[in-house]
Amino acid sequence: MKNLIDKVAVITGGNSGIGYAAAKKLKEKGANVIITGRRKEAVEKAARELKVTGLIADQSRLTDIENFAAQVKAQFGKVDILLVNAGITKFSTIELIAESQFDEMMDVNFKGAYFTLSRFIPLLNDGASVIMLSSTSATISPPSASVYAASKAALNAVVKIAALELASRKIRVNAVSPGPIATEIMNKIGLNETLENQLVQSVPVGRMGTADEVANMIHYLASKDASFLTGANFLVDGGQSI
Repeated sequence: MKNLIDKVAVITGGNSGIGYAAAKKLKEKGANVIITGRRKEAVEKAARELKVTGLIADQSRLTDIENFAAQVKAQFGKVDILLVNAGITKFSTIELIAESQFDEMMDVNFKGAYFTLSRFIPLLNDGASVIMLSSTSATISPPSASVYAASKAALNAVVKIAALELASRKIRVNAVSPGPIATEIMNKIGLNETLENQLVQSVPVGRMGTADEVANMIHYLASKDASFLTGANFLVDGGQSI
């Protein structure tokens, strides 16, 4: 059933992985979808494949976020669904992490997400749905992922406050926290058979999740079926965080 007809959906980091799967799902359900990313060729390729609008923006740069919001406003007016998905992962112990790694993760995962929400609030229709992509890392405290986990934990705190601040406009704000998901980002962080086996062993259902499974939760939260849900964090992790 196409339950998102005439809805405008904005997805950051929509050219791959969970963002791509979410864009595909929301498009299938009737939404007019806009994706963004930093890599021009990747965004344009994804936009062609998905038959959606692709815009270039670096979510770690406030000027890019503001320009992106201005483009969306000029082309589409108001927004009904905002999925703040863009994020990066890098690993290091607390002792050895470089300042540049700290800044890069915080700039994209927290600052970028925060100001994307901030600058899009005036564009949101009353009754809109905002979904922030978090991570089970904020719950399970994985070693060598302190900054990544902290960036997502900070995001979870903002979700609750945003839900209160926007409640008078019937705007719902929720987080989705995936566990180990089989996407291309896993290859970027050096997934091999040993690491994959370790990840699978940490998941009670005995496998990694798929981007489509996360997209299903995102679609649910974007729809009217979730009209009584706000300020919550939904773990899509096969029980990893238990």
